[in-house]
Amino acid sequence: MSRQTGPKAGKPEPLATPMEDTETIDFEIIELFFFAYRDFVSDPDAILEKSGFGRAHHRVVHFVNRNPGMTVADLLDTLKITKQSLARVLKQLIDSGYIRQVAGPEDRRQRKLYPTKSGRELALALAEPQSRRIERAFEGASAPVREGVKAFLGGMRDRKKAD
Repeated sequence: MSRQTGPKAGKPEPLATPMEDTETIDFEIIELFFFAYRDFVSDPDAILEKSGFGRAHHRVVHFVNRNPGMTVADLLDTLKITKQSLARVLKQLIDSGYIRQVAGPEDRRQRKLYPTKSGRELALALAEPQSRRIERAFEGASAPVREGVKAFLGGMRDRKKAD
C-alpha cells in the first residue's frame, strides 16, 4: 500500500505568512496596478451599467472614437478579441445608435466604423473621470515625469500584441 503525499494526501497546511518581494517579483507594484486599474475603471463602469454595457463596449467606443473610419479587422487587431466577441458588442452599440458601420468605398465587403454624435458624447463621458483621475495623480509632476510614465506604460505592453 503506497502512501500519498502532496495536496491529495489530506488538507494542505495553511500558510500564515504573507508573500514577500523577491529579486524578481515586486508585489507592491503588482498591488498598486490592481488597485489603480480597479479605480481607473470604476467611474466608467458605473456610467456603462446604466445602459447595460460593460468594459468591452467601453474599449470599442474608445477606439472607434480615436480612429474614426477604422475597419472591423483593424478593431479586432487592436483589441485582440474574437470576431464573435466583437460582433455581439458591436451589434449592441450599432443598435443603440453609438456607432455606424459603413461599407468601404473601394471594397463593399469592408466595414468601416464611425462614432455617431451620441457615441462621441459617450466616449467623452467615459474619458472625463479617467482624465481627472490621471491629472490628480500627476499633480505637481514635471513634463519629464509624465513622459517617463508614458514610457513605462508603453513598456508594459506585450511587444507581440502591440500595434
